[in-house]
Amino acid sequence: MKKIVATLMLITLIGLVFSTAQAKTFRWAFQGDAQSLDPHSLNETFTLGLLGNVYEGLVRRDADLKIIPALAAEWQVVEPTRWRFKLRQGVTFHNGNKFNADDVLFSYGRAKMEGSDLTKCMATVKEVLKVDEYTVDFVTTTANPILTAEWSSCYIMDKEWSESNGAGSPTSVTEGKENHATRHANGTGPFVVVSRETDVKTVLKPNKHWWDTAQHNLTEVIFTPIGSDATRVAALLSGEIDMMYPVPVQDIQRVNSNEGTSAMLGPELRTIFLGMDQARDELLYSNVKGKNPFKDVRVREAFMLGINIEAIKKKVMRNLSAPAALMISPSLFTHSGQFSRPAYNPDRAKELLADAGYPEGFEVGMDCPNNRYVNDEKICQAVVAMLAKVGVKVNLLAQPKAQYFAKVLRPKWDTSFYLLGWTPGSFDSWNVLYNILGGPSEDGRGKFNLTGYSNARVDELTDKILVTTDAAKRDEMIREAYQITVDEHAYLPLHQQGLAWSKKDSVSLKQRADNQFMIYHVNLN
Repeated sequence: MKKIVATLMLITLIGLVFSTAQAKTFRWAFQGDAQSLDPHSLNETFTLGLLGNVYEGLVRRDADLKIIPALAAEWQVVEPTRWRFKLRQGVTFHNGNKFNADDVLFSYGRAKMEGSDLTKCMATVKEVLKVDEYTVDFVTTTANPILTAEWSSCYIMDKEWSESNGAGSPTSVTEGKENHATRHANGTGPFVVVSRETDVKTVLKPNKHWWDTAQHNLTEVIFTPIGSDATRVAALLSGEIDMMYPVPVQDIQRVNSNEGTSAMLGPELRTIFLGMDQARDELLYSNVKGKNPFKDVRVREAFMLGINIEAIKKKVMRNLSAPAALMISPSLFTHSGQFSRPAYNPDRAKELLADAGYPEGFEVGMDCPNNRYVNDEKICQAVVAMLAKVGVKVNLLAQPKAQYFAKVLRPKWDTSFYLLGWTPGSFDSWNVLYNILGGPSEDGRGKFNLTGYSNARVDELTDKILVTTDAAKRDEMIREAYQITVDEHAYLPLHQQGLAWSKKDSVSLKQRADNQFMIYHVNLN
């Protein structure tokens, strides 16, 4: 009897050892946390990227950013203004509920509600119709050849789960409102949220019932937000985490010289830029009373000429950036070579300020995140110092992205001068022209235009660009629209930042140019 018990114990021990040997826990860090688990609450790359491992849309992008089927198995344009989607059958949400057309109608209706930051999902969509349990039609107001290009981060929620948990409408990051979906998730994606402590730790596990074939070998994922650059780097070098981003540009060589770790560098599609309130008759944060200096194009041009972008590239970004002339990456617009950034000219900047009535300059507040983009606060500090040389005193308010976004994204935007980054979700100029450069309106145009800039011709061209299928004509309209915004200095584009990730050499993963991190491409060796 004792021999049998001992044998059973040995078998159990061997099984435990084997199980432990097979366990693949992946630990990683980012400089901030997702702002919510509600997939419609914030159109922000990291938040949507993290949730893209839990939720899914009708389409998704592969590692090369090509649109591929996801919850929609196939689709076709049955009429110029009607798209028909055949939904994938046999898919279940993490709680076991069946996915069907009702969830699609619910999710797109939810994305359109007040408080949603993903209204882009419904641009030009007039209605969504249920044809049968696994077929839906999207009826658009006009022909829209890039409809699905905007949808890779437009995630589908479980109608039954959402409504039964009081999450039938989206939460609002800017208003600080929450519901069950803020801290709980129920998607169809490759990973399930096991536990969530905001700004502390999020634990995921593989979805054993995922409809697709897993491309990873992970058994557990632990994400930890680490705001301090030094602490984040130290955690990687000491082996506490397996991967982190962004790696500070000044630490890239240190990561590469450390045994067992390396940096992954590459181009990113994101444009970092500065925006100025051009709508208010009086700025919120300025010593100029009774008028708004930014309404004068000479002031906006002076700011552009007063910023030494080459110095920022060399000293702040350590050459991990490409100075920008437009509000879109050159790789996303064929005629970008026709535009060039004006050279740094502080003397001309002073002349323009004097011509505009500010010979002694003026004072203005500036909002900046300090844990969202590569060296974001350092970029803002450099801008502050440069503008001081042309007579403008900038009072910088740098905050963690949770507080930053809650402030600047309030209705009527609570900012006078700010730094932001933008990657067009469709990788197309229409996205930039509609969301950033479009005149703010109730139909969703200018959703992320925090400046109030508006030009009727730009909006007219934007509408035509959306429905034009002739590539040459379309590109010429895009070029004209950009030329208008460049001449008017609608914004001050700074640069396209470079991607800088770092990992253990034992980790294999895929780095996407949109800076979204898909955990289902990770393997531990």
